[in-house]
Amino acid sequence: MTPTPTSDAPTVRTEEHDGVLVITIDRPKVRNAVDGATARALADAFDRLDARGDLVVGVLTGAGGIFSAGMDLKAYAAGDTPVIPGRGFAGLTRSQPHTPLIAAVEGWALGGGTEMALACDLIVAAQNATFGLTEVTFGLVPPEGGIVRLPERIPRNIALEILLTGDPLSAARAEQLGLVNHLTLPGEALDKALELAHRIARNAPLSIAAVKRAVNERTAYGDQDAFRQQDQLVAPVLASHDAQEGAHAFAEKRPPHWEGR
Repeated sequence: MTPTPTSDAPTVRTEEHDGVLVITIDRPKVRNAVDGATARALADAFDRLDARGDLVVGVLTGAGGIFSAGMDLKAYAAGDTPVIPGRGFAGLTRSQPHTPLIAAVEGWALGGGTEMALACDLIVAAQNATFGLTEVTFGLVPPEGGIVRLPERIPRNIALEILLTGDPLSAARAEQLGLVNHLTLPGEALDKALELAHRIARNAPLSIAAVKRAVNERTAYGDQDAFRQQDQLVAPVLASHDAQEGAHAFAEKRPPHWEGR
């Protein structure tokens, strides 16, 4: 593979390998949390994936044995947002690439990290991977696909338990529930995702594109309506005192003090 740094930020790396574009979030010191610059770099990488006819499959992963801790809460507390208008968190959650995208998950995939994985078409996870939609513990809600997509991927009651408690979901349990396509040994998620990507990429590009488009269009209108309804409920929460308190408490390493407003 030949690394190709993105022009927007050095926090995202891309590599091409026989029709597959590997997109790596490279901020291991902050558990690959996504800030505004990283979101823009990811959006550029997804655009490149769709623009190049010789790239048939994408793989999204994180550096340093961690997928992503989701939103960079310190950056968010300072007014920086990782949401791209019209495209969602990390330039992915509300406008996925037309090209098939596989998540290769090692370690933590929390909050927006899980929502990024849910926005991918397939998920490969190592045995040490952990998913979690922890927003309620910070006075927030998971507005970028967690509420919309998780109940469609796993049983509704299990999805509600995860969403309401903020408790983590192990990779083994996620595979049992059908959220994860393949489970691997630690350190092997990317290799398995590449193997799966190459199995897809050897097939006819027009057939691959048609299959993904047909499946996505079957649910796209439902997703759009669900996001619209969700946003009406979520907007007051995200604008609340508690939302700011959760982010500041995290940055200051102290327990939050909820006021219910």
